[in-house]
Amino acid sequence: MTNAKQHKVGVLGATGTVGQRFIALLAEHPFFVIHALGASARSAGKPYSKAVNWKQTKSIPSAVREMIVQECLPEHFKDCAVVFSGLDADAAGDIEQTFRQAELAVFSNAKNYRRDPHVPLIVPLVNPSHFSIIPQQQRLHSPPLKKGFIVTNANCSTTGVVIPLAALERAFGPIESCMITTMQAISGAGYPGVPSLDIMDNIVPYISGEEEKMEWETLKILGGITQGDDGLKTFDMHTKQPLRISASCNRVPVIEGHTECVSVRFARRPPPSPQQVREALQAYTSDAYTIGCPSAPRHTAFVHEEADRPQPRLDRDYQNGAGVCVGRVRQCRVLDIKFVVLANNVAIGAATSSIINAEYAVLKGIIGA
Repeated sequence: MTNAKQHKVGVLGATGTVGQRFIALLAEHPFFVIHALGASARSAGKPYSKAVNWKQTKSIPSAVREMIVQECLPEHFKDCAVVFSGLDADAAGDIEQTFRQAELAVFSNAKNYRRDPHVPLIVPLVNPSHFSIIPQQQRLHSPPLKKGFIVTNANCSTTGVVIPLAALERAFGPIESCMITTMQAISGAGYPGVPSLDIMDNIVPYISGEEEKMEWETLKILGGITQGDDGLKTFDMHTKQPLRISASCNRVPVIEGHTECVSVRFARRPPPSPQQVREALQAYTSDAYTIGCPSAPRHTAFVHEEADRPQPRLDRDYQNGAGVCVGRVRQCRVLDIKFVVLANNVAIGAATSSIINAEYAVLKGIIGA
């Protein structure tokens, strides 16, 4: 499915690592057209090519090379149907709130509103149904909003694991326990990132706040939405069938691609076999792909049969990094099943998720004409 109508979009934090990835992806988009770029006061007023320290493998798209960078103020983005935020968390909170209040639809990669009880935390290949809380977010805002809202996507390491977990819960019912050990690429720390003397010939077994994010965000994403006696919707945090998660996060000397070793225990007894798990992962198709989101991957979870895959260098760019790659599916002697999943942290783990979320919102009429 394609959407013939062109939608003007803006990018906040356009000179940063995530902002650059937004621009590289949006420059070739079938119905999103970059209309405005926002960055700090230091960059405002300059052509984009003069303001940015471009770090992508493709050259700066010609459509934005001479576009003048603006300060992150709503008046510069008033004609945008969608505003993508690649802002650092230090700046994102107040700016995104100001844009929402100005009746703009904000799709944020920042962490600031992920825990907000009225803001959906959406991995587009997993839980786009959580868009249903947006009318409540608008209604409870003071003053109430007609078009403005905030949608967040998940932390990059969370995104990688919830996709196969969602596929397994769809096929076999609730998961009771999950243990995750991550090997996370240095690009996840932004630019310039981890000092070379800390990461070369080394593994850093600590990433501040990362384990807590994974353990909490997974529950919000895989859980449902319930409605109370007062009529208000709430995220149930997977409480209907409690899910225990233990994450251990490590930084490794890989540029792009987060690799995660995962073990799960199912509520269902007996649990599925490794072959049943492989088949369920291969069969899993996202709603985003089904309705025609152009950036959604055909293979939500590609399953490798080779014993030594997935690998970041070989597999991170499969389907432009928009899905995940899974391998080494086998029996776990402690829980039930264990496997390895690879996610491109700067694609589906960041900008690509926001873009698919916005595509879904357009195709479903959540963002109007």
